[in-house]
Amino acid sequence: MEPMDRMFAYTPSEMMIATAARALEGERVVFVGVGLPNIACNLAQRTVSPDLELVYESGVFSARPARLPLSIGDPTLVSCATSVVGMADLFMNYLQGGRIETAFLGAAQIDRCGNLNSTVIGDYQNPKVRLPGSGGACEIAIHARKIYIIMPLSKRSFVEKLHFITSPGHVSHMPGERVKLGMPGSGPQLVITNQAVFEFRNGEMTLYSIHPGFTVDEIKSEVAWPLKVAADLQTTLLPSDDELRIIRKELDPDGIYTSK
Repeated sequence: MEPMDRMFAYTPSEMMIATAARALEGERVVFVGVGLPNIACNLAQRTVSPDLELVYESGVFSARPARLPLSIGDPTLVSCATSVVGMADLFMNYLQGGRIETAFLGAAQIDRCGNLNSTVIGDYQNPKVRLPGSGGACEIAIHARKIYIIMPLSKRSFVEKLHFITSPGHVSHMPGERVKLGMPGSGPQLVITNQAVFEFRNGEMTLYSIHPGFTVDEIKSEVAWPLKVAADLQTTLLPSDDELRIIRKELDPDGIYTSK
């Protein structure tokens, strides 16, 4: 949660959505989940990437949802879709077939190499928290050409060592580790948070852009490892009035995902 003395004309979620949408400029095919990634991809369709093809895990290709979907099985995803196939066909022919350019993932934990944990917190045999697990995230992380990660920044989530590796990122600091393991995708490229944006340089998460109102020291305090900072550090652009209008009026009018 943001400090109470930081008052903006947008919420942290809206900042993440607008930033993620802009990152999709020029992209053609994106694998989408529900929640913030779904709103970001639909915003990109309406702004920077009008020809963006949205692919949903349930088997929908080139969707233009008529309303905010409640899950990946929501019938609204079929709205104006190019095709609807079984999940096995989607994963084998589209994802494993190398046809997914970009995919969004989130997780409970991430490490400096972009490896993700969405399985357990604590010991696997006797965990403190048992999480939903992989779903299709592991296959997506391996096969999509690029991965964008969207999740709030906190020291509890940005950890030195994962409790469990659900989805591989750049695996380790060793160059070519993904190639050695037979992973065709290039791994995580961006981590978009409520305070900053990170890029991966030489396989390690690097602070690239800070949202207005935050400092480098604040960002570092929320990361459990010595964070690298880009020499060309940027300031993230604010959401525009048009982006906020689309988010609030068209994509999430009830503020289900964007009110905080």
